[in-house]
Amino acid sequence: MSMWWSLHLRREAASVPLARRFLLGTMETAGVDPDISYDLSVALSEACANAVEHGGDRQDAGGAGGVAPGPPDGEQSGHACGQYRVTAYLDGEKCRIEVADSGPGFPPRRTLRTAAQPHAGYPAGEPSHTRANPHPPVTAESGRGLCLIEELADHVHFGNGPGRGAVVSFDKVLKWRKGALLMVS
Repeated sequence: MSMWWSLHLRREAASVPLARRFLLGTMETAGVDPDISYDLSVALSEACANAVEHGGDRQDAGGAGGVAPGPPDGEQSGHACGQYRVTAYLDGEKCRIEVADSGPGFPPRRTLRTAAQPHAGYPAGEPSHTRANPHPPVTAESGRGLCLIEELADHVHFGNGPGRGAVVSFDKVLKWRKGALLMVS
């Protein structure tokens, strides 16, 4: 059995825990192992926080300018100013999550990373060195979210949507509790 859901959220800080709780509730109901659910929820929180902070024009980030309650007619949700989209797929033995915004997108250096592809110059099998870019400096005030997503997920893709906006996609192999509703036979 498989399932999916999609949320269209305002770029406001309050949307981040909402998306996280929605994912955790879905995973608990489906019977996913709590450790896997936690890892995915932290990764989702980081992706959502990036969409809120970087996913559009500065004046539409949920501040004093305000945000319209829904997408204008004819605009695809998640790509309208002031909004972003979260989609989660639980299919078979894997969960895939995608967060898409309407910001400027990623610079070209962000690429697909899998656990089997070590970073050049580091030995294979060292998870902290399997990313496309090294960790930010210890003194940096931000910049750790994408690295954290890479550590928590099995496969990660940072890309740009058609036209405008960043898309963060990541997946993780699921472990199930005994008697889980969606467990693969």
